[in-house]
Amino acid sequence: MDDERLGDDGRQPPARLRRLASWQANKVSILGARLTARHMPLTARSDFAVLAALEEYGALSQADLGRRLGLDRNEVSGIVTRLASGRHVDRQADPADRRRNVVTLTESGKRHLEGIQRHADAAQDELLAGLDPAERRQLNELLAKLLSSHRGQSA
Repeated sequence: MDDERLGDDGRQPPARLRRLASWQANKVSILGARLTARHMPLTARSDFAVLAALEEYGALSQADLGRRLGLDRNEVSGIVTRLASGRHVDRQADPADRRRNVVTLTESGKRHLEGIQRHADAAQDELLAGLDPAERRQLNELLAKLLSSHRGQSA
């Protein structure tokens, strides 16, 4: 019997399809999104992205946040407004250009980011449960390499 048919419950897609890296990556992406949603509400996911960007890059304009995260200005404005109301970020007019808002991470925002990180880690642990730590690092390295080789198309 063909090894790829072992364990076939009659509902598996064809082996030719299962061998495609793009098909596998799509299935892992869907699973990762489901697990992340189970561990983190939608607002926490968007908060995580904005807070992580501010932590890594420092103060950014709302426009720069949108460009870095692939979000439109209305989405960024809503996220920043929510975070500012919780005192997780500070939003001030840019002294050099009063039309721009500059957003900075606060101490409260750093603590909030750490809390969200724990939920993100739990989702990743569940997603990657079948891999040992070395395999997880290798997978991350390979995915980063693949994405960087398509930098202009991966956004």
